[in-house]
Amino acid sequence: MTAPIPSSETLAPSEPTAAGSERASAHTWRAFRRDPLGMISLGLLILLVIIALAAPLIAPYPASYGPDVLRPPSGDHWFGTDALGRDVFSEVIWGTQQSVLVAVAASVIAIIFGTIIAVVGAYFRRLDSFISVIVDMTLSLPVLPLMILIAALVGPSTSTIIFVVAAFSWPEVTRLVRSQALTVVGLPYVDASRLMTTSPLWIITRHVLPAVTPVVVVSVVVTASRAVLSAAGLAFLGLGDPTTWSWGRILYEAQQAGAMVSAWWLTLFPSIAILILVLSATLLSISYNDARNPRHLAR
Repeated sequence: MTAPIPSSETLAPSEPTAAGSERASAHTWRAFRRDPLGMISLGLLILLVIIALAAPLIAPYPASYGPDVLRPPSGDHWFGTDALGRDVFSEVIWGTQQSVLVAVAASVIAIIFGTIIAVVGAYFRRLDSFISVIVDMTLSLPVLPLMILIAALVGPSTSTIIFVVAAFSWPEVTRLVRSQALTVVGLPYVDASRLMTTSPLWIITRHVLPAVTPVVVVSVVVTASRAVLSAAGLAFLGLGDPTTWSWGRILYEAQQAGAMVSAWWLTLFPSIAILILVLSATLLSISYNDARNPRHLAR
């Protein structure tokens, strides 16, 4: 009998076996493949990753300046040129590399830290109250002003953006994973495992973490999309890495040149790139959640 898979609202009432987990994963993948929006979103995200990795093969690195200033899209410049005559298509392609890097790095840091805090707090109940207070306080803070302040004090760089975004993303991950981990810790098979070993690490890695993994997967996608928005916002305010192209930097330089209104292509194409990544990540998380729904698994 295949054990149920934990969803965002409820968790499995019994411990999933290895074979049961494999069958559930296969059912989830089949249900996911039947969702056109999910597959399109996954394809777009994979395409963005490929563009980021193959940027040197797709377009040359944007030059310092060029002879064609503020030219609209044409056969020579597919996305037009900016106020210094640089090719916007090259800027968007190389900006994909930076944006994907920030999204992946910031989300990985936030997910690892947030999941560890959530699982430890759920298992050691004496720490849970303290962790809950810290998470609630962090979530109540005005995130954007604090991100601007820290980025301005430390100095603009890629590593600064990554750690600033991660620092304000982990509380949401902790809150989401904690709600699932608390349910898992209270299940009978976890109580029975305490009779087999006194090692909390073994119980957490063997039982708790596998049960909250589906929630973590969704958190990775959602956190990555928020990281892109936060990084673009900081870059637009002039707090991005000035030595590296990003979608936010394209918007920032368009605003600095006073060409955001007159040269529509300077804002259109980087904005579309941001929209594609964020919307694809959101739809992917929704489709994955629907695929894990027990109604799909029962088919």
